[in-house]
Amino acid sequence: MSEPSAPAVSGQSAVHGQAGTPASVHGQAGTPALADGLWTRLTGIPHLGLIVALVLLSAVGLVTTPGTFATVSNLVSILSLAATIGVITVGATFVIIGGGIDLSVGAVMALASVWATTLATQSYGPFVMIVCAVLVGTGAGLVNGLLIAYGRLVPFIATLAMLVAARGLAQRMSDRKTQLVQQGNQAIVDLSTTRVLGIPVLVYIFAIMVLLGWVLLNRTTFGRRTYAVGGNPEAARLAGIDVRRHTMLLYALSGLCCGIAAVLIMARTTTGSSTHGDLYELDAIAAVIIGGTLLTGGRGTIIGSILGLLIFTVITNLFILNGLNTSDQLIAKGLIIVAAVLLQRRSLRSPV
Repeated sequence: MSEPSAPAVSGQSAVHGQAGTPASVHGQAGTPALADGLWTRLTGIPHLGLIVALVLLSAVGLVTTPGTFATVSNLVSILSLAATIGVITVGATFVIIGGGIDLSVGAVMALASVWATTLATQSYGPFVMIVCAVLVGTGAGLVNGLLIAYGRLVPFIATLAMLVAARGLAQRMSDRKTQLVQQGNQAIVDLSTTRVLGIPVLVYIFAIMVLLGWVLLNRTTFGRRTYAVGGNPEAARLAGIDVRRHTMLLYALSGLCCGIAAVLIMARTTTGSSTHGDLYELDAIAAVIIGGTLLTGGRGTIIGSILGLLIFTVITNLFILNGLNTSDQLIAKGLIIVAAVLLQRRSLRSPV
């Protein structure tokens, strides 16, 4: 009786021993599996690449200008510089997601600033100046939208024409001179000089515009229609969306943002000038592209565009702090734009 029981115990031990081996192997394989899971979670973080790029640029600033870059005054300067272009970028994001392009944003902002700072307009006070800038910007954007949506003009051509016309009209109205904000309209300048918790009011205006843009794009029917129109206009039309009307509204929204940006630049510079906004269209469109928005439309985010804008603003700040040439800065921006477009094309070609 005892002899047969020995093999049984031995067999049980063998079974346990054999079962233990896979357990140990599984334990060894657990580390790569854990690493893969961690990597998947990291790559799943929205805009991780943009965040890493911003952190690396900040590290460069800390190394090259340790006593200047990380100061409160410099960080506030970066935010103030980003505020004006940032408001324009919000509008540009909607237009590009909707499958369009707006080259006139800088010139429209200049026209709005000049119109709002004429002596006739300033005589009515700061509130009328703000309303004037917003209406001029929205009106110019509406003209773009009408030409593109109902006039069947290519967005590139229509907005290029507006760029030239708006800049020329601004030069004509100002006689190529810089118009100063009068003393009685100090409330405009206070947007830049007044600080809440150490941050200028215009930065808060920028933050509010970003928040409103995010809500409009992600939590409303207007935002869903924007993605639909940019992704497939014909499918959007068949789904009951008035594509032409929506396209017109997108450009009007871009013009509205230009008018608000004109108020901010008047506050920062205390002037209205036909030279305001020079190459702002480059910065705004580049920020949107860097932020992951497709030039063909249908995909993009407000947060990505703002991160792209901050990357460009920090680059500009680093060039200034290190005393580098402005032309080199433009070259660097151009290379970044090309790299971003190439990465977009690669991501579209790669299998899902």
